[in-house]
Amino acid sequence: MTLPISIIIPVYNEAGTIATTLEQLIPHPGKEILVVDGGSTDQTRDIAASFPVQLLSSPPGRGVQQHLGALAAQGGILLFLHADTLLPGNWTTHVLEILARPRTAAGAFRLGIGSPEKGFRLIEFGANLRSHLLQKPYGDQALFMLRETYFQAGGFPDWPLMEDVALVRQLRKIGRIRLARARVTTSARRWERLGLVRTTLRNQLIQAASLLGVSPGRLARWYYSS
Repeated sequence: MTLPISIIIPVYNEAGTIATTLEQLIPHPGKEILVVDGGSTDQTRDIAASFPVQLLSSPPGRGVQQHLGALAAQGGILLFLHADTLLPGNWTTHVLEILARPRTAAGAFRLGIGSPEKGFRLIEFGANLRSHLLQKPYGDQALFMLRETYFQAGGFPDWPLMEDVALVRQLRKIGRIRLARARVTTSARRWERLGLVRTTLRNQLIQAASLLGVSPGRLARWYYSS
């Protein structure tokens, strides 16, 4: 499988992270990079524009930003990357190997969190166990799939929160979601802002409320007000 890869990065006020993310990606051939800005008010756009990327403008919201990027992408493979997440050095090998397997709908990487604190190892273990056994990786694990599979699944919904969970649910109806042996490294900032325990409990409550049918809009208000 030699299809070009399109990397889609939704951003909103990511001036502190986007340069590091793009610097890591630029040396890899055979891919295009689309940075989809949701109305940043800091230097995110200027920084992104200094790299050889396609810079797009979008209404805010990770779901709508990523879907707009998918519509504009030219590659046969789509990889959705959060602005504060770094791919492993040999990421292209893992992407191509997983998508070449039969009955595969999508893939993702194992989760790694960029902090030496031991508590984060428990978060990583739980996330990777969930991703492997239940085929439920989240967006911070760099979801990837064939372009045609993305649109067959309906793409990311225009939700303010949990758009990744919705897409994964649809992808599982098409085929398996496989986990790469390598791991991404995502920033610990969201846990550090509120504390590891409080953030973990909040996330679990959001998940439970979603299963009970609480709307994504209400969940987003709870999430961002905490």
